Amino acid sequence: MAGKDGMKVISDSRSFDEVIKTVYGNSVSAAGRQKVSGGDINEAFIIRLSDGKKVFLKENTKENLDFFSAEVEGLAAIATTKTLCVPEVYSYGTYADRSFLLMECLEQGRMSKRFWETFGYALADMHEADTAVLLSEKKYGFTKDNYIGAGFQKNMVKDSWIEFFRDCRIMPQLDRAREALFPEDIRQIERLMDHLDKYLIEPPHPSLLHGDLWSGNFMVGPDGEAWLIDPAVYVGCAEADIAMTELFGGFSGEFYASYRESGLIQYGYEDRRDIYNLYHMLNHLNLFGGSYLYAVKRIIDRF
Repeated sequence: MAGKDGMKVISDSRSFDEVIKTVYGNSVSAAGRQKVSGGDINEAFIIRLSDGKKVFLKENTKENLDFFSAEVEGLAAIATTKTLCVPEVYSYGTYADRSFLLMECLEQGRMSKRFWETFGYALADMHEADTAVLLSEKKYGFTKDNYIGAGFQKNMVKDSWIEFFRDCRIMPQLDRAREALFPEDIRQIERLMDHLDKYLIEPPHPSLLHGDLWSGNFMVGPDGEAWLIDPAVYVGCAEADIAMTELFGGFSGEFYASYRESGLIQYGYEDRRDIYNLYHMLNHLNLFGGSYLYAVKRIIDRF
């Protein structure tokens, strides 16, 4: 079955060779497979085809097809903004006992002279793009639930950003983390959520977010500019994406200077940043264990 723009959705193909022939025609076959780093969730490979082309393949168990369908939806949502590039998806689906995602193999480029400045402007443009093509006007959430890493991400549509962040971001993570947290930590987070409107503000408009925007989730593409990968998209407050960029060392100062020209970062952001990143620290605690407990406690003790 063909998907958007000719992308093929394949169900229960007998083999990977059959997948390749379905996508590229009977004259093309897989001539080589090189395993590469694909993160903590999937196996990843560069596939060399018999016609000389290279493609990028992710695989998982058949039961985890949702990871890939969510990624396809996320990349497509970013592409609708016509602001930042994302790799093209050729096919996804299942074969034998595997699920797979077959996509463009990006050649690593060299940063353009104004890479960080251009990246900041482009991300601001993405955050300013009209989200009505995805959700009803002035709504927060997404068309379907998805994942941030291996963590399930709830995307129920809400009228309020503060309500969405509480009910679909912090509280689901807190529910998963209860056994890892001390009772007082749980009470502190619950009290913070009860008075969240004292700390967060409603943004001037909803923005499409990458959702997991750290240095590992963009690449320098063949054009020398930033390409986004591995999205955890939803419609939310632009500041939440920027907060994530600062969590693990931050981006270049040129990136933030150009982004700030958009006016999307509002007064008091530095006080809100830790609350946005509490979501990511709880997610890391749930995925990777107690080494992230201190980071969670540092945030909630502040508030």
